[in-house]
Amino acid sequence: MSTSTGEPAATPPGGHWAGADFQEPPRTPGGVALCGACRVAGACRLGVQHERLDEEGAALFELTCPRDQEGGPDVAHGGWTAAVLDDCLGHLPLLHRVLSVTAELTVSFVKPVPVLRPLEVRAWVERREGSRWYIRGEMVLLPTRAVLARASGIWVTRDQGHFARHQAWLAGQGGSGADTSTGTGAD
Repeated sequence: MSTSTGEPAATPPGGHWAGADFQEPPRTPGGVALCGACRVAGACRLGVQHERLDEEGAALFELTCPRDQEGGPDVAHGGWTAAVLDDCLGHLPLLHRVLSVTAELTVSFVKPVPVLRPLEVRAWVERREGSRWYIRGEMVLLPTRAVLARASGIWVTRDQGHFARHQAWLAGQGGSGADTSTGTGAD
């Protein structure tokens, strides 16, 4: 990932990256934005190796399904396919410097996704209405570009207050949760 000036995007040191003034999330050398758990691992645990915007503003992701996400013999677990599509489509606003969360996701499984084979996900904005991004995408097998899965959904713009509000709500739900002060809880 690079900035609009063509320079590599900055990866902030540890800590929370989501700010009201938008800060770039931690990224791999391949430009992949890392969530909290993947930040600890230093790589996308779903197998995404590269992400970028194309000249039309759509997001492109290069990936492979890791062997540890196998469901049936040599095919990805459907949950992995859904998780990858949620992650990739949700990274489209991030690549446009907007923090958002998934509000709705629909996945169509077209063909079984093979493990350890090169794949590509392409995500594009269908439309925007206020804080809502309506995003579509598809996963294809490379090099043939056979469609394996399609997804559509709604992502809603958020600021850092979203996470603070969630923590306050969760605290009111009783029980004990992970210690978020050490970065081991939900981000």
